[in-house]
Amino acid sequence: MTEAFEISGVPSEGGVLIVADHASNHLPDEIELSIPLDFLDDHIAYDPGTAAIARMMAENSGYLAILSANSRLVVDLNRNPGEESIIPERSDGVEIPGNLVTAEERQARLDRYFTPYHDRIRELVSDLKPSLVLSLHSFSPTLRSNPQLQRPWDIGVLYNEYEAASRFAIQFLEAEGVLNVGDQLPYSGKQLNATMDRHCEAVGQPYFGTEIRQDLIMEKAGQRRFADILLRTCDKIRTALA
Repeated sequence: MTEAFEISGVPSEGGVLIVADHASNHLPDEIELSIPLDFLDDHIAYDPGTAAIARMMAENSGYLAILSANSRLVVDLNRNPGEESIIPERSDGVEIPGNLVTAEERQARLDRYFTPYHDRIRELVSDLKPSLVLSLHSFSPTLRSNPQLQRPWDIGVLYNEYEAASRFAIQFLEAEGVLNVGDQLPYSGKQLNATMDRHCEAVGQPYFGTEIRQDLIMEKAGQRRFADILLRTCDKIRTALA
C-alpha cells in the first residue's frame, strides 16, 4: 500500500482489473475537514462494502484490484482535475469547511493523492492489457438532501460511449434471476464516469461500471454474495467479448 492506493491480488496479463475509486474512508493526519468524525462512516466519505468485495475478487487468479487509500472527501478520484467537486465543499447536505482550500492547497492534494493513483491505473492498463476493467462503486439507498428519492435497485450498470461490456453485464446480472438491475442507474455514466473515461474510453479498453446498493453489502455475507456474482459476470463478459 502507498499513501494514495492499495494493490490487491497478483498482476497477470489479460485478466480483469478492478478499480475502486472510493474504497477507503481514511483521513490522513495532515487533513482537517472540520466536520464530525461520524461522517467518515457515512456514504459521503466512501463507498461502503467496495473494498471488501474488491479484495475478495482479487483472491482469484486473473483478478487484480487497485483501491483508493483515502476518503473521497480528501480528493474525489472519480472526477477530473479541473472540476470544483474534486475537493467537495458540500456533500449530501453536509458542509465541509476544511475543503475551502487555496489553489496551492488544492494542487498539493492532487499531487499527493490523485495523481499517483491515476498514474498507477494508467500503468496497469498499459502493462497488463486487461481483457476487462470493472469500475466498482456502491450507492446509498437514501439521501439526506432528497429524502423523497427512491433508489430501489440492487445493482446498477454505468457506461459512457463504450457500451458492449455493459450490455452484456446487464444481461448476465438479470439472468441471476434475483437482482433489480439498473441501466445507467442510480445515475448515468455519461455524467459521472471520469476514471473510466480517462483510462478506458480514451484508449479503447473494454470496461463496465457498477454501483451496488450499500445496505446489501454492509456485512461479510452480502459482500461475498456480490463478489461471487461479479466474478461470474466478469467471466461471462470476457467470454462474450472474445
